[in-house]
Amino acid sequence: MKKIGFIPLRKNSKGIAGKNKRKMVGRPLFTWVLGEALQSGLDAIYVYTDDDAIISFIEKEYHYTKRLKVLKRSASSATDTATTESAMMEFAEKIDFNFDVFCLLQATSPFTKAADIDACVQEIKHGKDAALTVVNTHRFIWNANGTPINYDPLKRPRRQDFEGLLVENGAVYACTKNVLQTYNNRLAGDIGIVKMPEDSLHEIDTETDWVVVENLLIERQKQNKHPEKITHLVLDVDGVFTDGTISYTKDGEHTKHFDMRDGMGLEILRQFGVEIMVMTSEQSELVAKRMQKLQIPQVFLGVKDKYTLLQSLSKQQNFSLNNVAYVGDDVNDMTNICSVGWSFTPNNGMDEIKRVADVILSKNSGAGAIREVCQFIKNYNKRF
Repeated sequence: MKKIGFIPLRKNSKGIAGKNKRKMVGRPLFTWVLGEALQSGLDAIYVYTDDDAIISFIEKEYHYTKRLKVLKRSASSATDTATTESAMMEFAEKIDFNFDVFCLLQATSPFTKAADIDACVQEIKHGKDAALTVVNTHRFIWNANGTPINYDPLKRPRRQDFEGLLVENGAVYACTKNVLQTYNNRLAGDIGIVKMPEDSLHEIDTETDWVVVENLLIERQKQNKHPEKITHLVLDVDGVFTDGTISYTKDGEHTKHFDMRDGMGLEILRQFGVEIMVMTSEQSELVAKRMQKLQIPQVFLGVKDKYTLLQSLSKQQNFSLNNVAYVGDDVNDMTNICSVGWSFTPNNGMDEIKRVADVILSKNSGAGAIREVCQFIKNYNKRF
């Protein structure tokens, strides 16, 4: 049974300009559902878009997986009036309906988890024709004429005694190939439901919505943390190893300044069995050479979606994010900062990161911050 994910993205969006590419907790919005799709049991994930910038981003960023593909969407299927179904059918015909289960994933639903995607697919494996995600809301619903729909006001139930209503949250829809071919629609036949948390009902149509959803995501990531023994230390470079400044000549990047004490701290930490990784958004030959000198083999350059990469590495190398210490200083580190067992930021890190990091170091970046982290980890791990 071939199971595919389908993420439709339009270049233009109403309400919030450039919404799909805008950073939500430091990552482009669409990468939240994309990252979870890559952690799910889907056999292939397709991003279908008319945005050349997104196409370029995906081709550069996710070179480490063969499951993700990006296809160019026609202009006619990406207008304000075009339906999602029209994009689905255009895409399905383009790949000759080469799938058994079709899973529509909405980029504006960042609360979607891999488990939600897999649960929808399981509904179809168990005999359903289609499935969708819903939220069990305990709101009392009324008609415009002033009559209640789902309860008796004279016998107002307590929340714990009230079954509530199941409401579509627009996150995940799955169906068989036969449903899509027969009805040209995401849902038909015998339909299964998968419940998601009530937070996932929030839509992102205004700037206020954006702030609410971003804060809820931050809290969700932090609440899922359960710090354990630190087995892996993951480090950003600029603003962590260095003071964040770079000198240039007419030929390009010239120098970065590294603190030798940080290098010694990492060497000591490795003697205690802690794996060191470096993850930076920059493509820098200077960084590559410095990490080679420090004998750090796991160096990832040019990474924009650091969280998805870290999730993939944890799966491949069999470690938990609860075993990770992460050091970052700016917004592109934010999701990792909120998600790992222990997170650190230098004393001169950005205010947005200081608000969510577990530890604000006493040292500045490029001036002993990493050495301070190494000492913390050495002392912390003694309890294990």
